[in-house]
Amino acid sequence: MSAIDRKPRRETHIARLVVALLLVALGLWISFTFLPALVWAVVICVAIDPLYMRMRGRWPGPKARVAIAGAITALVAAAILIPLAIGVAQAAREVRDVAAWVAQAQSTGLPVPGWVHQLPVARQAVTHWWEENLLTPASATLQIQHLRSSAFGVNTRFIGSNLLRRLVTFSFTLIAMFFLLRDRDAILEQLRRAGDRLFGASGERVGYQAVLSIRGTIDGLVLVGIGEGAVMAVAYVVLGVPNPLLLGGLTAVAAMIPFGAALILSIAAALLLAQGAVGAAIAVGVIGFIVVGIADHFIRPILIGGATRLPFVWVLIGILGGVESFGLLGLFIGPATMAVLIMLWREYIDGPTPKASALGQGPGLGTYSQE
Repeated sequence: MSAIDRKPRRETHIARLVVALLLVALGLWISFTFLPALVWAVVICVAIDPLYMRMRGRWPGPKARVAIAGAITALVAAAILIPLAIGVAQAAREVRDVAAWVAQAQSTGLPVPGWVHQLPVARQAVTHWWEENLLTPASATLQIQHLRSSAFGVNTRFIGSNLLRRLVTFSFTLIAMFFLLRDRDAILEQLRRAGDRLFGASGERVGYQAVLSIRGTIDGLVLVGIGEGAVMAVAYVVLGVPNPLLLGGLTAVAAMIPFGAALILSIAAALLLAQGAVGAAIAVGVIGFIVVGIADHFIRPILIGGATRLPFVWVLIGILGGVESFGLLGLFIGPATMAVLIMLWREYIDGPTPKASALGQGPGLGTYSQE
């Protein structure tokens, strides 16, 4: 072929590439609002894929596939909405107590509670601060006004305005999850072909490593967080913390983020201090420190690092950097990205790993049959 013939072909190829990139950019711009919901749907589907495949093996057939996808979607919706509704109802009951406390503070002030005099340290400083800021109605009203005008008060006013958007995003997540489960086989086949074209022989290994990373992160963060919340809920009940089940649930959610459980533990200790139970407050801190320390320094490194084949420092960088960049989604995007990058780096310096680690060999993502 002459140079004259090659030039138009090269120009045509460049023009197609530019048009394709523009279309991809336009598609991402149009769907940008719903991309987090789609990623959440993918994460949930990867997590529950082994369960889905076991159910498909027990009830084969195209109609059963649709029914199974619908049933799992409904169960996921119930697992999220029911605890959320219980928490909202409990919070609504607490609002009345907070309103009564605010009214008392503004009318008569807040006397120094008895637990302040039982503090083992800083007793004089806390008593002095309380007498200056909360003892009289004028000082208590001033502190409440400062709280309302603070960044926290401003941010809480936006919760109601964002509720509808969150509900729409959650609904789209469920819809996307249903179709991802229903069309799982076709989607996996397309991803395999795309991976082969993009990464060559490493395509399936990239997908497999990402899946392992997401599942390892779910085991290490979500399941361990739930375990921490369950243990602390028992401790809250024994030590007499108000609303122990609600605080246990909040501890489980906060514990999914590294070092996040400390906030809820502090709230639980503060509630006990407000009741004058100094010893119980110290016990909550000690027990929480032990539980979080064991989970963060022993259990999580084994679960996440073992699944991703990453040193835990890279796992931690992926988690914290992912949260900083993508919010809660970063809990899963960050470690998966780091795991794939480290895998590609190892293959670059050491050569590709055996084909046995391909995506098709993974648990829950094994060979499937087109029905």
